[in-house]
Amino acid sequence: MHIVVAMRQLADLVEELEVNGDGTDIDRDFVKFVSNEWDEAALEEALTIKDESAASVTVVALDEPDVDQTLYAALAKGADRAVKITGHDPSAWVRTRERAQRIASFLAHEEFDLVLTGVQAADDLDGQLAGILGSTLDIPHAAVVVGVELTGSSLRVAQELGGGLVGVSELELPAVLGVQAARQAPRYASITRIRQAMQTQKIEEQEVPLEVTTPQVTVRRLYPPEKQGGATMLTGSAKDVATEIVNILRSKGLV
Repeated sequence: MHIVVAMRQLADLVEELEVNGDGTDIDRDFVKFVSNEWDEAALEEALTIKDESAASVTVVALDEPDVDQTLYAALAKGADRAVKITGHDPSAWVRTRERAQRIASFLAHEEFDLVLTGVQAADDLDGQLAGILGSTLDIPHAAVVVGVELTGSSLRVAQELGGGLVGVSELELPAVLGVQAARQAPRYASITRIRQAMQTQKIEEQEVPLEVTTPQVTVRRLYPPEKQGGATMLTGSAKDVATEIVNILRSKGLV
């Protein structure tokens, strides 16, 4: 079995972000970039399947800031191959549809059984990557996946539903899954192991032009959050605090 994990880079939300000069994006010149946490869950699920079934794992990512670190970390954790897709501006924000098209173009020349990716990303919360990939490749797909079990030539997939429910379904392979959570926490790769991977393994580069252009949503203006007043801390006994909460709610016309 060959599993492909699609990963991506995000601006580190711990850092203070600034809007760029024309107001259409964050200023990316002074931002640290890190791996998408949901993609890390997808990688962990792939490596867990590899441990169970001796599958091979390929990690693929678009050329984005600091992406080599993420790819080498994936190799250090146990991935067998890492591929960086080039052919675009690495400093520009890549929207979901374009990302899906470039990854699908790469996959069109690969033999694979399963594609895993994170269910969403912090800067693009539409959760459409797995669906667009599956539709473009014309293979089954599922999102919000919290469990994967191989059953011969198919998968038994658990998906998180509303109200705390979990739905279980079967998909024929090959398939694409958007992973919400892996069965266990993502494994850790030490700096030493990452450096060993950098010395002993290579990241392949493949130029993948955008063959089909689809309509994209254009960001006309981006605004930083408005700063408002801070929180009011209530002190005193439980009865005093409860009375104060009721008074606040009444003053706002909520009770």
